[in-house]
Amino acid sequence: MNKTWMLIGTVCSALLSTQSLAGSAALDELLQVYAAQATLSLDAQRGATFWQSAGPNETRCSSCHGVDTKTEGKHLKTGKLIEPMAPSVNADRLQDVNTIEKWLFRNCKAVWSRECTAQEKGDVLLWLGQQ
Repeated sequence: MNKTWMLIGTVCSALLSTQSLAGSAALDELLQVYAAQATLSLDAQRGATFWQSAGPNETRCSSCHGVDTKTEGKHLKTGKLIEPMAPSVNADRLQDVNTIEKWLFRNCKAVWSRECTAQEKGDVLLWLGQQ
């Protein structure tokens, strides 16, 4: 019986490890793409500053997602709760390339009234990945 539980534990651990590696693989893939397109090397501190910077309507990424990415945010218009952005507390974040790109596109349009540059996306993703 103990051997069975040990085997189940080992399998579960392996599955969880694979799941977290998938998230970092998606993030790594996008960071490589954005780094190749950026004019400067990616910088997490610049990403943190970008997160707090106001767009043309005085909206910021942090306006909805919060300053502390490890806590819930709240959408300004709808009031809908937004799960934490930090992958360290929310394993669902930064796991899928298409999802990351979809939300970067939407949120850049909402905050900046334009698409973000590869530099901006790379900087903010590098910073978020460290949260």
